[in-house]
Amino acid sequence: MFQEVDGHRIHVVDQGSGDADPVLVLHGFPTCSRDWEPVLSEMSARRRVVIPDFLGFGLSDKPDQRYSLFEQADLVEQVAAALGLTRVALVTHDMGDSVGGEVLARSVDGTLGFEVTRRVISNGSIYIEMAQLSDGQLLLLSLPDEMLPEGGGPDAEALATALRNTLAPDATVDASTLRELGELVVHNGGNRLLPRLIRYIEERRVHQGRWTGAIENHPSPLTIVWGDLDPIAVWPMAERLHERRPEATLVRLEGIGHYPMLEAPDAFAAALDHALTDS
Repeated sequence: MFQEVDGHRIHVVDQGSGDADPVLVLHGFPTCSRDWEPVLSEMSARRRVVIPDFLGFGLSDKPDQRYSLFEQADLVEQVAAALGLTRVALVTHDMGDSVGGEVLARSVDGTLGFEVTRRVISNGSIYIEMAQLSDGQLLLLSLPDEMLPEGGGPDAEALATALRNTLAPDATVDASTLRELGELVVHNGGNRLLPRLIRYIEERRVHQGRWTGAIENHPSPLTIVWGDLDPIAVWPMAERLHERRPEATLVRLEGIGHYPMLEAPDAFAAALDHALTDS
C-alpha cells in the first residue's frame, strides 16, 4: 500500500492484527521493508506490523533533494497518524536505529504523536565513532551531496555484492534475495541518490548526543538483538549499550552478521517474539 506524505508516495507494509501493541519497524540503509520479509509472517501472526519504506528507499518516491533523518522521523510520525497508531513497539535496524533515536528523543521531549511502549534495537551504528565503515560507504561519503548523472551509481549486482560483504562469512542468504534488494535500491533511480542518502552518517555524528542519548535513556523496556559478526556495526556497540542499560535484555546472535533477519530468520523472529510478548 501507499500513503501520501507531504506530497510524496510512501510505500508501507501493513500486515497482521491482534490485541498487542502494533509493531512499527524502521529499516536500514540502503535497503527497505523487503529486508523483513523472512520474518514478517512470524512477526504478524499475533500482532499488527507496519514497515514504511523511508523517502528515497525501496518503492517510496525518490526525489532529488537533500535528505535528513529529521524528515524521515517526520514521515514516520505522519504514517503512524494516518494508520491510527497511538501506541507502538518500536523495532529498528541500521539507519532505522538513528531515525528511531529521533523518534525516541521526541517521545522524551513530549512532542511525539504516539507512545513507544517497548523497543527492540538491532545492528546499527548507534555509537558512530565505533562504526567500521565499508570502502563503498566511504566512497559515497567522499562524493558531493548530489544525484549521480544518468547511468551512474552501482547496478543491482554490485549492490548485491556489497550487501553480501556485510553478512557473516558463511551466511546462506540466497543470491536471488540479495539481487532483489539491489534491484529495489536501483528502482526509480535510487542508486543515483546514494551519495545523498548516505549523508545520514554525517548527520548521525552531529546529533550523536540527542539520538544515542534517547536510545540509552528512553524509559521503555529495551531488547538488544545483535549479530556478533557484523563488520560495520560491531558487537562491542551492543555491549556498550547494554552497559548503559544493564536491565535491558541482550541477545547475541552468534555467527551472524549485519542482517540477522536475512541470515538467521528463525532465531531473529524468536528473539523478536520474546521481546514483544508480555511476560
